[in-house]
Amino acid sequence: MERWPFGEVPGQGPAELFTLTGAGGLTAAITTFGGILVSLRTRDREGRLGEVVLGHDRLVGYLAGGNRPYLGALVGRVANRIAGGRFTLGWLGCRTWELARNGGAHHLHGGARGFDKRLWEASAAMTRRGPCLRLSRVSPDGEEGYPGRLEVSVEFTLTDDGALELGFTGTADAPTHCNLTHHDYFNLDGGGDVLDHRLTVHARRFLPVDDGLIPTGELRPVSGTPMDFTAATVIGARIDAGERQLRLAGGYDHCWVLDRPGGGLALAARLEGPASGRVLEVLTTEPGLQVYTGNFLEGTTGRDGRALGRHAGIALEAQRFPDAPNRPEFPSTVLRPGEVYRATTVYRFAVAS
Repeated sequence: MERWPFGEVPGQGPAELFTLTGAGGLTAAITTFGGILVSLRTRDREGRLGEVVLGHDRLVGYLAGGNRPYLGALVGRVANRIAGGRFTLGWLGCRTWELARNGGAHHLHGGARGFDKRLWEASAAMTRRGPCLRLSRVSPDGEEGYPGRLEVSVEFTLTDDGALELGFTGTADAPTHCNLTHHDYFNLDGGGDVLDHRLTVHARRFLPVDDGLIPTGELRPVSGTPMDFTAATVIGARIDAGERQLRLAGGYDHCWVLDRPGGGLALAARLEGPASGRVLEVLTTEPGLQVYTGNFLEGTTGRDGRALGRHAGIALEAQRFPDAPNRPEFPSTVLRPGEVYRATTVYRFAVAS
């Protein structure tokens, strides 16, 4: 495990970069600014280490333009969209809480200065399971409009079986909402777009959205639609099929309702890079998986200032459902005093035989 300075965040202080190396050469570099996964390198079918996430080599790349694509960032308090930037919640009766609106008329990924734009406290250790970095911060009452003081931490562990595990925890001193995820963009072949990657999502239903990309509340079957990834399917095979849901989002940007046999970790998705032979499996404790095919990456930059094209990466964001604070029929994101928010996501790598 290595620790390096990573530049200065205006108004907040110095950022640091931690590099963790696990079994088989899997390497992760994480900065204390926004909990960003700056780099993730794993081996291809020839045994060569290569980059599998989009990002920047220097902090300035993440500060420029506010990192609008959320490249590799930790997002919250509540990931994804909250309709109208408001919800009702309270001890007795209900109060309406007005949030920062940074996604058009809606609240997106925790607000204009969400967790992705904050410095986190870091501690690192070698554990029996592998090197572990713990990031933590206190989100004060009223931050981006949310009620209550929220103490949150994320542990990044490189495990001996070639996986990066993310463990999220949180506690609050008043009723609030908490739904954390990590916004990594994967490209298992290290360049080009991901339209030729093969994707499997273990979900027979998804959440259709309206014109503002807010879930309508319906849990719609994927069978017979371009949203069906129950068997391995090339991502680009149907992305331009003309189906209304794809037109609304400019591609895939939807939450799939995972088929979960019970509690604990379950396999959510499998992604295969045809050129490299790399395979990524996503396991999670969460009920949903937001699949976003980088529909609006065109015009942004990545490493060495190189332009990123549309569909340069795919985000597989395990989480509770979008707009859950306004949908009592969805799995709850409410966190009350005395409760502990817990979520785990595992990115496990292999090579296709």
